[in-house]
Amino acid sequence: MSTTESSVGIVSAQQALFDVPLDLACGKTLTSYQLIFETYGELNAAKSNAILICHALSGHHHAAGRYQPDDKSAGWWDSMIGPGKPIDTRRFFVVALNNLGGCHGSTGPSSINPATRQPWGSAFPVVTVPDWVTAQARLADRLGIDRWAAIIGGSLGGMQALQWSIDYPDRVANAIVIASAPKLSAQNIAFNDVARQAILTDPDFHGGDFYQQDAIPRRGLRLARMLGHITYLSDDGMGEKFGRMLRSGEYKFGYDVEFEIESYLRYQGDKFSDYFDANTYLLMTKALDYFDPAKDHGGDLVAALKKATANFLVASFTSDWRFSPLRSRELVQGLIAADKRVAYGEIESAHGHDAFLMTDQPYVDLMRAYLDRVAKEVAA
Repeated sequence: MSTTESSVGIVSAQQALFDVPLDLACGKTLTSYQLIFETYGELNAAKSNAILICHALSGHHHAAGRYQPDDKSAGWWDSMIGPGKPIDTRRFFVVALNNLGGCHGSTGPSSINPATRQPWGSAFPVVTVPDWVTAQARLADRLGIDRWAAIIGGSLGGMQALQWSIDYPDRVANAIVIASAPKLSAQNIAFNDVARQAILTDPDFHGGDFYQQDAIPRRGLRLARMLGHITYLSDDGMGEKFGRMLRSGEYKFGYDVEFEIESYLRYQGDKFSDYFDANTYLLMTKALDYFDPAKDHGGDLVAALKKATANFLVASFTSDWRFSPLRSRELVQGLIAADKRVAYGEIESAHGHDAFLMTDQPYVDLMRAYLDRVAKEVAA
């Protein structure tokens, strides 16, 4: 961190309660719900400097700062959000939220269903990216924000930024889509299904109603996270960090942890199963699978993008094989064909898909340069 950069400091979560029914793409309706969110910086008098941060699969509203001074770690995108950082809170009012179906305070499967006074569990409806965008638009209304200076997201978050530009074109000035894609490949859908099967077949899952059984499908969550984590890393990155290092220096000729990469993955799986909800994991991966804005246009991505009026920044990372640069270039080509203004950056990185969370200097420089221009637009 340079001397001109600092943290947003101590932050606190806020909640917004909505009692206007939300009709979902699956055909069901949430009669009421709440969204948990955080804000950083100050909204200007014209309410024109707001930026929305959309989270990825396992993300949440705590994107920057700390809740207590002695917290071991800051928000998940603290490296990017704060005074002097690319998403500069001296210039922007930043909003980060936990989406519907989440497990960090927004209404989701572990929340109490008002109709039964029990956790929603398996009864919680499947939600989609367009559903999230509709809920986010209502939060924007609540905050008095008619138009976002920018909407930013990586991976599943980038899909939300893209959906915003299509569903609410007049409310988005800039859409920043990072390490994302206009729809999932068959391989990505396959990875998601294997992860879901690990959860669905865990004896402690109880059909999604494990809360009443005082159980947690840890084994399924653990395996799902281990599989997912492999796809977020690159082969070169894993090789450089772990190689074929053995924990004890010699083969044990058994099936316990021997290689350092095995130890790392099991640690990540165990940690994840301690704080993430299994039903939320299922919902988030399904939202990924279903995302396809071209579907309503006969598969024509260009036709879907015609509605957008925002400027776009699309960024990808060379070692990301889960959402490869090819998929970002596919989106860029669609935007160009739809006659949209788009900038594209392909960043050299060894961090794989997780690179959108990292601080590779070319990536930071790209974000800073683009958002400097957004800040000038706001100030004009």
